Amino acid sequence: MRLPRATRRNIYVKSKRAGERVMTSIRKFLQERLKLRINEQKSAVDRPWKRNFLGFSMYKAKTGKILIRLAPQTIDRVKKKIREITSRNRPVSMAERIERLNAYLGGWMGYFALADTPSIFKKLEGWVRRRLRMCLWKQWKRVRTRYRELRALGLPEWVVHEFANSRKGPWRMAHGPMNRALGNAYWQSQGLMSLTERYQSLRQAW
Repeated sequence: MRLPRATRRNIYVKSKRAGERVMTSIRKFLQERLKLRINEQKSAVDRPWKRNFLGFSMYKAKTGKILIRLAPQTIDRVKKKIREITSRNRPVSMAERIERLNAYLGGWMGYFALADTPSIFKKLEGWVRRRLRMCLWKQWKRVRTRYRELRALGLPEWVVHEFANSRKGPWRMAHGPMNRALGNAYWQSQGLMSLTERYQSLRQAW
């Protein structure tokens, strides 16, 4: 006999008392009638914004409208994957990093564009660019390499001299100084997909 696959369902009611009544009724039906086992750790009566479902959660806007957002665990998972792709200790070319990021984030955004939180995607996009700037700075280990690459960006000579001789770590350099030198336009020219543009494109197509 094939056992049924585990499934998750959300049921929305008007009050906590109604939720508790529904929970009792469903638990009894599943356990006694269908002889199914309930995962008590994932079963609860709670506010919608305190629960997550298929990577999403909910929140109440200032207008009072209930909207969809990314669950905190979803953001943690996507950042973990991005860290793997943009690990500065991996000897991978920038072109390959960008290709892998585009492939992963393109599919990821295709699913999570349902969320009503464009600011989260914009913030995540900025974080991705900083990760890439960190990798690039790590590749420019030698001072003379920094001079050559920074001059190629068309920066003023005094800026090139200041950046090339900086003793700040890659992550710090990727935030302030390198952010000005390697902004959005640079990464678009390198083929990096824009999460915010992808988000807007998907939402408009619906």
